[in-house]
Amino acid sequence: MKKRYYYLVWFTAIVILLCGLLYYLLGEDTTVCEQYSSVARAPVISPDYTETVIPPNIAPLNFVVKEKGSQYSVRIYSTNGGNINLFSKNPRIVIPAGPWKKLLNANRGQKLYIDIYAKDESNQWLRFETITNTIASEGIDGYLVYRKLYPSQASWSEMGIYQRNVENHRESVVVDNSFYNEVCMNCHAFCGNRPDKMLLDIRSMKYGSSALLVEDDATNKIAKRLGFITWHPSGRLVVCSISSPRLLLHTARRYVQDIVELDSALIYYLLDSGTVKTSPKLAQKDRLETYPTWSPDGRYLYFCSAAMLWSDRYEVPPQRYDEVKYDLLRISYDPNSDAWGELETVLSAKDTGLSILEPRISPDGRWLLFCMCDYGSWPIHHPTSDLYIMDLEAARQTGQYKYRRLDINSDQSEAWHSWSTNSRWIAFSSKRHYEVFTRIYFSYVDRAGRVYKPIILPQTDPEFYEFCLKTHTIPEFLIRPVEVTGEKLVRVIRGSRQIAVDIPISSATPKVEAMPGYEGPWKWRE
Repeated sequence: MKKRYYYLVWFTAIVILLCGLLYYLLGEDTTVCEQYSSVARAPVISPDYTETVIPPNIAPLNFVVKEKGSQYSVRIYSTNGGNINLFSKNPRIVIPAGPWKKLLNANRGQKLYIDIYAKDESNQWLRFETITNTIASEGIDGYLVYRKLYPSQASWSEMGIYQRNVENHRESVVVDNSFYNEVCMNCHAFCGNRPDKMLLDIRSMKYGSSALLVEDDATNKIAKRLGFITWHPSGRLVVCSISSPRLLLHTARRYVQDIVELDSALIYYLLDSGTVKTSPKLAQKDRLETYPTWSPDGRYLYFCSAAMLWSDRYEVPPQRYDEVKYDLLRISYDPNSDAWGELETVLSAKDTGLSILEPRISPDGRWLLFCMCDYGSWPIHHPTSDLYIMDLEAARQTGQYKYRRLDINSDQSEAWHSWSTNSRWIAFSSKRHYEVFTRIYFSYVDRAGRVYKPIILPQTDPEFYEFCLKTHTIPEFLIRPVEVTGEKLVRVIRGSRQIAVDIPISSATPKVEAMPGYEGPWKWRE
């Protein structure tokens, strides 16, 4: 009995100690907040997850309370279900995943409320005005693929393609270049937001320039790099841009990096026959063609095209490179007869006064999202780059292509945007808040085309972005994760087996091998 009593005493003591520790870590009981003074404003939190629309299947939006206090109390609630009550002696608020997921699922289409209390220097509780968000009825695609690398042109060698489960905070590597040096990887593209058809460009001094083609369980290497890629909805062909990019370094600008395309054209690769073709309409000698994208029905190819303002394709920088502005064109295509129609101008740089770039059409075919900047073809390096939207259904009815600038733009660059499969969400890269470092944001798009205040891709550590020195760019939504392993992709990159293709010589644009080339690593910078 004495021995049993001895164990009981120790067990009780341990429980008391654990409770005390929990009390210290989490704070006081909820009753301490029954008496408080009201603050006539909303609290400042970071990241700024306030007054917007959030996905019902998003990972917990952990945040930091940017208000002075020795303790913090947070209550998260909605119309249905219980509250999430959190207490902390530091301003970092980490929301438990289970209750968060349950609360959001039970309240699709409802408001989400966040009450924040802070204990001030006089040991009194302050209650700030309630933060209100809306939980969308429509979910977001469960996965996101993007590239991570350091922003400096001198630190290009550490980069990779990553994927993230947006319903939690788990990130995994698709493939990176830690297995081999001096390799650039970019221009990842998927067919219909599915990972079973994927293309990824690889540029290497040791292993050559190529494109990795993933089709279901098969992974092959195409013996040419394909540049910016768009899959036809049928999955039978891809259209790609071949180009000769050059990095320019300015000495008298806030942003020192710039990229100019000395020459570019569009080609297309037919997967069934393994052949590469082009058309004089896609590769005009006096034009620069880039950024192809298909309409969801596969009937039209949209792309950007600009007049080449120089005659010497070898001069760097070329003459008047900062005057180049791209138009938005489209051309019809019949995949059954492999026949191209006539070129149409959707939007002219002459009318906008800006360079029109990166068109992407929502899967429902209604909304055309694009960006415009002061000149050139690389908006990520231009603080003037903003997002715009066009209603294609209205254009079909009126014959007029009207567009508008989105309210979500900042005074920094916005670019590299993509759509979720349900056409209700966009992901895009932006330099807002961080200037040098590009981050990924989500915005809700309602059926009328209104785009709501963006939220940054959430992380477990709410202070993650304050210390992260890599850029996150080129986000692409997926409905399920990429399953091919990085080890398999690396073996294909290193291997000698490849699909031989011939880039066609047209009367419009020189063969890609004839374009001027520099094999230094700066050629591969984004």
